[in-house]
Amino acid sequence: MTFSIGIVGAGQFSGQFAKLFHAHPGVRAVYVTDLLPDRAERLVAAEGLAGTFPTYEAMLESRDVDAVAIFTQRWTHGPLVLQGLGAGKHVYSAVPMAVSTQEIAEIIDAVRATGLTYMMGETSEYHPATVHARGKIAEGAFGRLFYAEGDYVHDMDLGFYEAYRYSGGERWKETASYPPLLYPTHSVGGVLGAWRTHAVSVSAIGVVDDRGDGVFDRSVSRFDNDVSNATALFEVAGGGSFRTNEFRRVGYPSHIRESRFRFFGTEASMEQLATVALWQDKNGVEDISELLEPKPTTSPDDPSLQHVAPELRAAFTSGSAPVHDRARLPRVFDRMRNGHEGSHHFLADDFVVAVNSRTLPSVNAWVAARYTLPGIVAHESARQGGVRLEIPDFGDAPEM
Repeated sequence: MTFSIGIVGAGQFSGQFAKLFHAHPGVRAVYVTDLLPDRAERLVAAEGLAGTFPTYEAMLESRDVDAVAIFTQRWTHGPLVLQGLGAGKHVYSAVPMAVSTQEIAEIIDAVRATGLTYMMGETSEYHPATVHARGKIAEGAFGRLFYAEGDYVHDMDLGFYEAYRYSGGERWKETASYPPLLYPTHSVGGVLGAWRTHAVSVSAIGVVDDRGDGVFDRSVSRFDNDVSNATALFEVAGGGSFRTNEFRRVGYPSHIRESRFRFFGTEASMEQLATVALWQDKNGVEDISELLEPKPTTSPDDPSLQHVAPELRAAFTSGSAPVHDRARLPRVFDRMRNGHEGSHHFLADDFVVAVNSRTLPSVNAWVAARYTLPGIVAHESARQGGVRLEIPDFGDAPEM
């Protein structure tokens, strides 16, 4: 069984997934649309895809397209997802799921009403540290897990200026100020992707930016945002807590590892930094760095990456880590570029398998809500000076 998919947005990131969907034996055809038609045409020509559509609406009206994969600006995902589901298409969405509680609720209602597949492509679901911690938690190796930490630490100077100019055009500074806590899924998802619980309350603090270059400037910002760094402390259901950092001004080598995680239990703990990862229990310390280290499969100087800032290329060239179980993946993927610490192959396969088998994908709408909504509420907490706020929950996914 196969299906066709339409790529929405032909930017720096979507091309990687267009290649994977095109190669997957469960996909029949790949189409593309973009607000800049020449970008869509270039992607189709470069990858030998099925064709382009002049607009998203035209793509949704076509009977040749069964599903859409949304790779547009972060704040546009919610409305575009709802359009797709409303048109009877399965939907893969880049992160975040949405930017408001209402949008998230509407997506869940639409998925429930239509029975269509929705998946959010959170890369941290398959981050090596998350994969390893998930397995150890399942074994009970941590004892009772009571605390975790997740960081997404990526300085604007390391490639983000170029990326925002590429996607934002002449008025790129208006959107480069996107609030850190509204892009929470890399840090939150890496924690909750291992620790199967959900956040119930949060207190957050934001740090006002002082660079003075007009990026995090409330008078310029489309989002009325002047915060570049933010920290949130979450309470979780069943007892315990986790802390996340979303930093955009930080002296840290994000091109080596931009997401990192730590987990603490009554019997053991696990800590990851930029270049080292440790498993610790009451008897000693084990270096597990090699187990969690993806092996690059593509040179950062590959000509296909010339439009990507050098500091961002690692996100498109990483292979799998030893902790990844690749047995379930299509063998054609073994010869293809991976990315974001080995997650791209798994995310593409998750969506294709879910659509063709009519099963729930890993990061379904209910899981996506638990990865996204904590940041939305944390952003409001920071706006209110750190007041502790309750986080709504939409429950577990229904059984299919």
